[in-house]
Amino acid sequence: MERLFGRAWLVLGHESQVLAPGDFLTTRMGREPVIVVRHVDGSIQVLVNRCAHRGSRVCEGPRGHARQLVCPYHGWTYATDGTLCALPLAEGYDRSPIGVEELGLRRVPRVETYRGFIFASLAPDGPSLLEFLGPLRASFDDLVERAPAGEVEVAGGVFKHAYRGNWKLVLENHNDGVHPAFVHASSIWAARNGAPWDVWEKTGLWVARYGHSWMGDYHDDTRLVAALDHPVFREYRAALERRLGPERTARVLGELRWNSLVYPSCSFMSQFRQLRIIHPIAVDRTVVHAYSFRLKGAPQQMFRDTIAFANVVNGTASPVLTDDLEVYERVQDALTASRNEWVELGRGHGGDVPDRDGTLRGRTGTSEIHIRNQLAAWLEYLDMGGPEGRADAPAMAPQSAQRSEAPRQSRNAPRPA
Repeated sequence: MERLFGRAWLVLGHESQVLAPGDFLTTRMGREPVIVVRHVDGSIQVLVNRCAHRGSRVCEGPRGHARQLVCPYHGWTYATDGTLCALPLAEGYDRSPIGVEELGLRRVPRVETYRGFIFASLAPDGPSLLEFLGPLRASFDDLVERAPAGEVEVAGGVFKHAYRGNWKLVLENHNDGVHPAFVHASSIWAARNGAPWDVWEKTGLWVARYGHSWMGDYHDDTRLVAALDHPVFREYRAALERRLGPERTARVLGELRWNSLVYPSCSFMSQFRQLRIIHPIAVDRTVVHAYSFRLKGAPQQMFRDTIAFANVVNGTASPVLTDDLEVYERVQDALTASRNEWVELGRGHGGDVPDRDGTLRGRTGTSEIHIRNQLAAWLEYLDMGGPEGRADAPAMAPQSAQRSEAPRQSRNAPRPA
């Protein structure tokens, strides 16, 4: 929590959730409860959700609007930039707390946005957000550029689910191309939505610095042709062409990215307008929040399709999600066995191909390159020398995890987390 979640840039939400001054949402950064709030000057502030007086959480609801933030315990009142601006019976203190900086809500030291997505880091220094994201910025670009109005917004509520397992398990699973045929066999049989092995093998799988990864090129040609001819899609494409023109529209729609993973806190699917934020609660308990996005300017039916997809994949009654949660908990339980302290991560090892922008591409789409890349980043964060760490960022180039002499196995990761 100190060396990884306490230093990395974490995804907190989207600007559409805090549009007007006073709009706020509450979330977590590792162990830190935080408030994301729009200040009166239009800036986005991220404040530690802990009253400076007696330590109560100041904001309890997941979202809301407030001119000031008032602690429910003793009424200490804060401005939306965290400044202490009022309290009852102020004359009873040995000095006036008003204006004392350390008695305000603590500000998270670094807050930035990219394409409307809000990021924050608890570390006062380190790589910039753009450096941290690197080539993964293209995945956010892909999501936003698909909107005819050039903007997306969070809509349709949020699904929340928990599982009894380590936070790494969900991130290792999201770009795993082998498990669907087995874990999701029942839903594949019922919906006939499976893909043959050669499709998964040919799927692109890339990794980048800081543990990031993404998949691409996954599609079914017959379904794609049918979708392109649908009246709603024709309406959508025409709206997109009015903003981008035919050539740029063709490039945007031709980008076929699947799960883009922002290590260690988030994964999203631009084609299906879904984003999942991972919250580690304990070494063996994780909560995931899943959001849907509306493409501004797109036909309403497309958003209905987004919500339908969310119900099938991210809903708590989903036939897909429940399969995954069952496996996460089985893995967490079985990894406590003491007779074997290693797990095998060698699929595709030694066949990774250097690609553009300093990335590596897996030899096949079923490579475990993304897990090796995540654990290499995890190890370098944890080796930074304590909670303050070094001012310089760890190297975390994907090559460090993928070079031919790198170990093919990893010790049981969940237990020491």
